[in-house]
Amino acid sequence: MALFADSDPVSRPRRSRGSTIGWSLILLAMLVTLVVAVVPSPYVIEQPGPVFNTLGQVEVGGEEVPMIEIADATTYPTGGSLDMLTVSINGNRDNRLNWFQVASAWLDSSKAVVPLDSVYPEGVTVEQSNEQSQTDMQNSQQEAIAAALTQLDYDFTTSLEVVDVGEGTPASGQLETGDMIVSVNGETFTDVTGLKATIAENGVDTPATVVIERDGAEQTLAVTPVMSGGTASAPIVGITVKGDFTFPIDVTIQLEKVGGPSAGQMFALGIIDKLTPGELNGGKNVAGTGTITGDGTIGPIGGIRQKMYGAVRSGADYFLAPVDNCDEVVGHVPDGLDVFAVTTLDDSLAVLDAVSTGGSTAALPTCEAG
Repeated sequence: MALFADSDPVSRPRRSRGSTIGWSLILLAMLVTLVVAVVPSPYVIEQPGPVFNTLGQVEVGGEEVPMIEIADATTYPTGGSLDMLTVSINGNRDNRLNWFQVASAWLDSSKAVVPLDSVYPEGVTVEQSNEQSQTDMQNSQQEAIAAALTQLDYDFTTSLEVVDVGEGTPASGQLETGDMIVSVNGETFTDVTGLKATIAENGVDTPATVVIERDGAEQTLAVTPVMSGGTASAPIVGITVKGDFTFPIDVTIQLEKVGGPSAGQMFALGIIDKLTPGELNGGKNVAGTGTITGDGTIGPIGGIRQKMYGAVRSGADYFLAPVDNCDEVVGHVPDGLDVFAVTTLDDSLAVLDAVSTGGSTAALPTCEAG
């Protein structure tokens, strides 16, 4: 006799197609997250850096010293601040940022994501970039002193000295360290900025006529510029030049671990404030940025949006911006900051006069849309 069970056999649960797709998407998301977290990006992040009051103290060698120190001349008390701004760079060729870091910076209005090559051009080491930045800072300080003393009617002499010749550049084998630049294409210069502008105007198609003084004798050289690397490419001959000024008074600017030429304007204003009676800023907090030449011309800089945020965080109410940076200023001014557009040291002094006296600033130039 056969015996048959009345109950159904145990059935196995089936995995739905939707569940399989869901798990696949989760695994894919985890994989993408892992890749984003470890794959290096071709970007660096610009963010607000330290702020320094050119009228105040800074730490140098572990000691507090005046940022601007002047000997052999009468100086006067100052108040408030004339802040110079810096930009910190997060990331370099040796320390690449991942995509998580880049994505978070895109969402922060005080930061900017920029191509790695625009900050650290291919073939240029971080050390070389830092060295050039320090040279730019030293030139900026000298030209700021020249601009301030020119504004105050001091007389002084100037010359341009070659301090480095790049290997494999057009200048290699022709110019030497210690050469004094007399003229380029018949033009003479009071600052490095003018020299760079003339080389840029020459272009890369024809040789530039460079007159130098070496060992007390003049020589005439023909040097054809080439384009530099990076996004701000310009004709160069491959030399690093510093301005040699002979000033009638001893002005020392002391600042460690900060490079670049963008503090020139604020250095010049700080020097003028110390050499003139009264408070140039009326005791208020003013920040600004911009390169400067010996004749007082203010030029554009990088990272101005980050510098405006740095100014607000430091307590500044007013900001001096180079006219040539206005396209980056419009639409990006942080709340609570009044920004004025300046072209020359005279423009900046006009703003400070209005601020210090409590006068109307309505007629002063600002950055306008379009």
